[in-house]
Amino acid sequence: MLDKAVVILAACVEGASLAELVERTKLPRATAHRLAQALEIHRLLVRDPQGRWRPGPRLSELANSAPDILLSAAEPMLAALRDATGESAQLFLRRADERICVAAAQRAHGLQNIVPVGSVLPMTAGSAAQVLLAWEPPEAYLPLLPACRFTGKTLAEVRRRGWSASVAEREAGVASVSAPVRDRTGRVIAAIGVSGPIERMGRRPGEKFAIPVVRAGQRLSGL
Repeated sequence: MLDKAVVILAACVEGASLAELVERTKLPRATAHRLAQALEIHRLLVRDPQGRWRPGPRLSELANSAPDILLSAAEPMLAALRDATGESAQLFLRRADERICVAAAQRAHGLQNIVPVGSVLPMTAGSAAQVLLAWEPPEAYLPLLPACRFTGKTLAEVRRRGWSASVAEREAGVASVSAPVRDRTGRVIAAIGVSGPIERMGRRPGEKFAIPVVRAGQRLSGL
């Protein structure tokens, strides 16, 4: 029954009358009508002025709640990652050809790399950008590659080992290590990482920081 309900939802993306539902889904008329009405009760579908079913507000509410859950869980995780590594920790989401820092835990003392929450950074450089692109289909990252400070070979290596590192790639004197955060289907939805001065993180920061960063990403995944 769940499969049929999903078929009904997909058939209503651009609006559908009962006759159109039957035609698009190949379901019996009574079944299509019963499922559409049930989805309407739960606000997953609504009727427009013409009486056609369209996606309802509950779908947007469910979609918007996922980032809220992720952000709530990210705050203590980033603080723990900062304390474990001694470096500032950040969480990035991709928005088109940019990435946004949506949560951060800054190092309190000493030389730091401060990336304030709300910072918009390019998808063309940095370990978080590598993570956010590495598991995308080729058509999603190939157009960006000519402008990137990394290559397709770099992204293949990120996929192979499960984390990324950059040294002076986005900003001179700064190193970073990032790992993926996945949803329940395994899709990469965010990048978690640490960043700091090269003089402290070293020229091969992955050797020191990859394990705690990957573990933090795994703990945030599947929320």
